[in-house]
Amino acid sequence: MKKRVLSGLVLILALVSFLSCKEKKVTTDQTSDPISLNWMLGFKKTTLNPIMVADASYTFLDPISNKEVQWQKADVFNPGAIVRNDTVFLLFRAEDNPKAILGERTSRIGLAYSTDGIHFDKFPTPVLYPDNDTYSLWDHPGGVEDPRIVETPEGTYIMLYTSWNKKVARLSSATSKDLRKWTKHGPVFETAHDGRFLDIWSKSGSIVTELINGKLVAKKINGKYLMYWGELFVNLAQSDNGIDWEPILDKNGEPLQVFKPSPYEFDSHLTEPGPPALYTQNGILLLYNGKNLNGEGATDKVPEGTYCGGQVLFDKDDPTKVLARLENPFICPDLPHEITGQYKAGTTFIEGLVYFKNQWFLYYGTADSMIGLAIKKNSVGI
Repeated sequence: MKKRVLSGLVLILALVSFLSCKEKKVTTDQTSDPISLNWMLGFKKTTLNPIMVADASYTFLDPISNKEVQWQKADVFNPGAIVRNDTVFLLFRAEDNPKAILGERTSRIGLAYSTDGIHFDKFPTPVLYPDNDTYSLWDHPGGVEDPRIVETPEGTYIMLYTSWNKKVARLSSATSKDLRKWTKHGPVFETAHDGRFLDIWSKSGSIVTELINGKLVAKKINGKYLMYWGELFVNLAQSDNGIDWEPILDKNGEPLQVFKPSPYEFDSHLTEPGPPALYTQNGILLLYNGKNLNGEGATDKVPEGTYCGGQVLFDKDDPTKVLARLENPFICPDLPHEITGQYKAGTTFIEGLVYFKNQWFLYYGTADSMIGLAIKKNSVGI
């Protein structure tokens, strides 16, 4: 296994608080009881940032082309995270061809580990990738993207990721016992509602978890796992096994939109789920990615087209009901590598969250090019 050494230029990047985005404000549902600010999680970016970058020295025999490829030559970003045996593991998205334009590269999912949550060693080859299998219909040629991971009470790991065949993005699932060997299960909506949602554009599955004895575990509510999902809007789905999912529908038979963009705010274009959601004493906390519009409807609080991170609280007894929303983002791109790279409008795309050594570690993609980290020093309110 190879150790990644960051350049001296990266090491001198200054510590920047997330509060540089804007002063925090909270809006709440006026029909509900007042919500304390304790429902939120606050983070600070680490001084060492980014914590992971691309590396062309890693090669892999691609089973489809039967050629050696530099599978993380272009970019590494958008990681899911999990704690196993006192070690943080990142499942990160890696792209191979730096000459290809945005969306045209092949993505594979790599694995890295760390005993301090900051300095990571990478395994030499990807753990999930397009293959000569029945899933290549959905995974090839664009690849597998943007993993999010949870652990079930029985100790099985469930990864939700995007299958990208360069036609339709489909939210898919895979399972593992050891994080290295994964079994694909295909699109999560393949059979739901007689298959009518198999070919809809679907991404970003955030399964509800609960912190139990210092460990995040997928939680069933009324006998079902719940998942917030979507890209333009936040929708809701339920599952018996965490692998096959059923979208919850509105009165018109379409996926129920439980949280939507806010015109003239930082999330005016889209609201996309981030890390696995948290079942807390105050409600279900969803950290999400908000994108600002370009042109009409955009806010001037952040640059147009920018991805920032937001937080929204849902009712534990009615997971479709919003109790409170953080009005301004808690994390925005403001470091040099967050506003340059593959997505130059600026991105802090939050996707991995773990509770480790009595702290919350939040891992995010920077401009679709590198991986950043922010830490919350305590767990008040969760």
